[in-house]
Amino acid sequence: MKNKHILFALFFCALLFFQCSKPSKEGKQNVLLICIDDLRPELKCFGAEYISSPNIDRLAANGVSFQKHFVNAPSCGPSRYTLLTGQYGPANNNALFLRANKIAKGIETIHPSMPEWFKTHGYATVSVGKVSHHPGGRGGSDWNDSTIIEVPKAWDKHLMPIAEWEHPRGMMHGLAHGEVRIKAGDMDVFQTVEGDDNIYPDGAITNEALKQLRVLSTDEEKPFFLAVGIIKPHLPFGAPKSYFDLYEGVKFPSIEHPQKPEGKTTWHSSGEFMNYNRWGKDPNKDMAFADEVRRHYAACVSYADAQVGKILEELKRTGADKNTIVVLWGDHGWHLGEHAIWGKHSLFEESLHSPMIIYYPGMKHEGYKTNAIVETLDIFPTLCDLTGVEIPEFVQGVSLKEILEYPNTTGHSAVAYTNEASTIRTATHRMTLHKDGFVELYDHTTSENETKNVADKHLELVKELKNELAAKMQ
Repeated sequence: MKNKHILFALFFCALLFFQCSKPSKEGKQNVLLICIDDLRPELKCFGAEYISSPNIDRLAANGVSFQKHFVNAPSCGPSRYTLLTGQYGPANNNALFLRANKIAKGIETIHPSMPEWFKTHGYATVSVGKVSHHPGGRGGSDWNDSTIIEVPKAWDKHLMPIAEWEHPRGMMHGLAHGEVRIKAGDMDVFQTVEGDDNIYPDGAITNEALKQLRVLSTDEEKPFFLAVGIIKPHLPFGAPKSYFDLYEGVKFPSIEHPQKPEGKTTWHSSGEFMNYNRWGKDPNKDMAFADEVRRHYAACVSYADAQVGKILEELKRTGADKNTIVVLWGDHGWHLGEHAIWGKHSLFEESLHSPMIIYYPGMKHEGYKTNAIVETLDIFPTLCDLTGVEIPEFVQGVSLKEILEYPNTTGHSAVAYTNEASTIRTATHRMTLHKDGFVELYDHTTSENETKNVADKHLELVKELKNELAAKMQ
């Protein structure tokens, strides 16, 4: 009997030791971050009834959609910098590579990126597609050099399937059946081809994301942080014909304030768009062509929406949906003729306003649309707050958990910048401050929105907003 007691005690101690030494993900929620390139908030769940976006709409119906989310930079690279670091950074597309160079030199303290932070807190971190500026997160001439990492120490796996597009750079601007952009002028600005989702690059990205979801959902030790970057609706606008056909006979609303603005602004001549083959047409002068462009953009949105649907369906099939926070985020907006711009890169509302939706199991306010002004910097601290991971002191955004729990909660002003100017958006106004001191001020409580500069009529407000802008970006 005594020996039995000793054996039982030894067995019990061994069991306790095994359980204590084995990592456990019990109680920790997974994170699924879906990044979509160049996505305007032109979705049915954001009020655009003419757009077919059933999968994103379904996510919005289960979560909270931030109707007034603004990015911190109107370009892919610097916007993704703020997403992945929680801090303001350089305004160039190589922002994350500049950060990586500083890490390599080791001469200054560089705070961990969001995926690295979650990795150090026990998460398996995987990215698929365009999450940082370069799809797959590598540098080199074809963006596939494994010795040049865009976000060091961040991902256990950073994956970019290339299918028939030769390399990640080819995927980024790829059209159907492996067509790679060599010279923009030789590539059509839009295209639609008969076939399934895999004839364009995002089909391969989504298939890899589904594969990673299946693997990660079976890991009994670690929760996962999976980021998936969908390329469309980035230029060139290419999508399978079935998505273009969704818009046959659909009437699009007229373009709001389509005139080139008077006076000094951050207007530009739409170089990225105009460099593609446009068959000699200018959408600012040819309304029929402008309509075609808008329909092809919409087709790309619906194609991207279908990829979101596949990812969310697989999340549910694995059962991981019961324990996963989902964030859908557009890296910036895109002008479709507003202010006579076709593209991003301005500091007008259309470049900076993008959709964001957050869902987590058990949330009380499913389907709520909040008008609180928030910004991309807030995603990092929010995901920490929702998962119970410590919020780092170095992040410059704030957690949105209170807004998720009480959607009528007031938001905060949002800041964005380029190399030439910076801007601040409040609930009532947008002020843009140029490097030479020139100020634009727009009143969003009027129908004029951002077409009439009223800075000279509100000098005290300009002074207040300058101080607030400086304080936020300090």
